[in-house]
Amino acid sequence: MLDPNELYELSADLPELDRPVLVVAMTGFVDAAGATKLAAEHLRDHGDPVDVADFDVDQLYDYRARRPAMMFVEDHWESYDAPRIRVQALTDTAGTRFLMLDGPEPDVQWERFVAAVTGLCERLDVRASVGFNSIPMAVPHTRPLGVTAHASRRELIADHQPWLQRVQVPGSAAHLLEYRLAQSGRDSMGFSVHVPHYLAQTDYPAAAQTMLEAVSRATGLALVGESLRVAAEAVRVDVDGQVQRSDEVAGVVRALEEQYDAYVAGRGDNLLAGDAGPLPTADELGAELERFLAEQTERPDQ
Repeated sequence: MLDPNELYELSADLPELDRPVLVVAMTGFVDAAGATKLAAEHLRDHGDPVDVADFDVDQLYDYRARRPAMMFVEDHWESYDAPRIRVQALTDTAGTRFLMLDGPEPDVQWERFVAAVTGLCERLDVRASVGFNSIPMAVPHTRPLGVTAHASRRELIADHQPWLQRVQVPGSAAHLLEYRLAQSGRDSMGFSVHVPHYLAQTDYPAAAQTMLEAVSRATGLALVGESLRVAAEAVRVDVDGQVQRSDEVAGVVRALEEQYDAYVAGRGDNLLAGDAGPLPTADELGAELERFLAEQTERPDQ
């Protein structure tokens, strides 16, 4: 393998760090409702970021598969939205320093990238890494968002109950990083927030809030600021209003609530299952709500 250390450039002036947590917030895999993006933006906007390491994107990114945006104005190119994979030092709301790795998931050289991040963890004396993402599920927005937790040691996520027993899913660079860190004996964990799949195509701050609350409980960091709570409440009010304007859609939400409540009470099937007995299937429920919400968004008076 080529030298993993050649994949990144370390800042010449590193901030003071005291066995920090590494938060992994990479996009490009499953990011229902833009929760990972929203969470990373929230942390950076309120965390006084300081650059720690920049990765060589040209070695990791497939530009033709995910073409970066460029802005053309009248007769010239005005800007280029260059992809960037980086590690920054941030500060939580209590003043504690932590690290965040974010940017687009690498398209290639996963093992070399993981080895590079592992080396950074050793070099910066990272005490634990924690990643997150969000997945669409057949759940109603009127119930608490669930979280699937996983970790190198069960003790790290002792307050979470498993939602799944055994399932094969497509891999991601972030999940491979968690797996390799665990193999090397380092504490690593991750959280996947369950997003109502009829809201998966729109920004849903409540998912980012739930995600960061899970990370906070696991690490002791204080990550959720008031602005995120306010944004989550505003979107919730808007979605409630849209649902209330249609008896048909309100009935669909009630059906999802019954399915959810049955599962939580131990009477239903796994929430990832597509069929819930006499209730409409998750696909049918989601399609109906997506149609309704899309129509509301397209209305000129909204």
